[in-house]
Amino acid sequence: MPPFLTLEQLLQQRSAEGTLYEKLSENRVQCHACAHRCKIPEGKKGICKVRYNEKGILQVPRNYVGGLQVDPIEKKPFFHALPGAKAFSFGMLGCDYHCDYCQNWITSQALRDPASEESGASPQDLTAKGLVALAVEQKCQVVTSTYNEPLITSEWAVEIFKLAREKNLVTSYVSNGNATKEVLEFIRPWVDLYKVDLKAFNDKTYRRNLGGTLLPVLETIERLKAMGFWLEIVTLVVPGLNDSEKELADIAHFIASVSKDIPWHVTAFHPDYKMEDRVWTDPGKLNVSYEIGKSAGLNFVYSGNRPGEVGTTENTYCPSCRELLVERQGFQIRQNKMGQEGKCPGCSVPIPGVWKTPGREPNQVISLEATPLASKATANMLPAN
Repeated sequence: MPPFLTLEQLLQQRSAEGTLYEKLSENRVQCHACAHRCKIPEGKKGICKVRYNEKGILQVPRNYVGGLQVDPIEKKPFFHALPGAKAFSFGMLGCDYHCDYCQNWITSQALRDPASEESGASPQDLTAKGLVALAVEQKCQVVTSTYNEPLITSEWAVEIFKLAREKNLVTSYVSNGNATKEVLEFIRPWVDLYKVDLKAFNDKTYRRNLGGTLLPVLETIERLKAMGFWLEIVTLVVPGLNDSEKELADIAHFIASVSKDIPWHVTAFHPDYKMEDRVWTDPGKLNVSYEIGKSAGLNFVYSGNRPGEVGTTENTYCPSCRELLVERQGFQIRQNKMGQEGKCPGCSVPIPGVWKTPGREPNQVISLEATPLASKATANMLPAN
């Protein structure tokens, strides 16, 4: 019988030399995949626990997944990219944050929290070529790196996305936004859509509850917009953590200062992981958040995670003539009236977003529920928060 391997040993077998690092003296390395910029001594791991220094070489994850799933693109959530499209979602293990309320903690907290391994976190062998083949087989239009933090596995994501582009697939990140200039430049040629979780507007909250700092996330949002990624922002509204009207207004005004055309999703928290003592976010609080975003001048604000309970705030309307463009309930598209070239059919004003895929008919509408493909750890996966 072969010897029992720990999760750490299994992941080490599925690693390769990274690109996003520099060598330092005394066999140390500095990683540039996230804004922690870990300086890692030989034989040690970075904060994410999955990028590690082996004899002066930074080893990074490759050729496995922690979970696969076919999702509606609205679940990511992207509301201004191919409404109704199917997104082939993959995640690996590890994260540079340790959010108290993480909804995907089984995968994200691997090697950090022993309960993660006990709950089923494990790598499943899959090559980049095999992953893209599965996406095509499932008739997906989008491939998404999600469930754990995609920045820390960017080398493999780029390997996948290069192949995905050959199949005319749109590529996307669902991320905490704790990026560096180097990693964004590395992924820019290969990533089309980028969702950032702007989790709070208080640095103490980031340090105490999340394991990061606020400034790099704000800088990432500014860079993403300047570099031409299609960007959408999500704030999970957590009772007692970030739900004061002042903090929500600060978030909305910051986004508007970058661009009033960036969609802002205000979504409902549900009790999970280390914050099971909190209650669900009330739909009324989401509607207040929606009004705060509109008052700040944002053209596109959406309420999420409470389908059918938030009025019409799940829909997309033309900011010019108020024509209903996309009607939604939860992850389902009820109607899509966007023009062929992404223009309002009522007044012909261009609507910011990605409305068609190269080489395919635009605005193909598909309504579906999530279709799990792999491990039990991904059975109830939600957008990374």
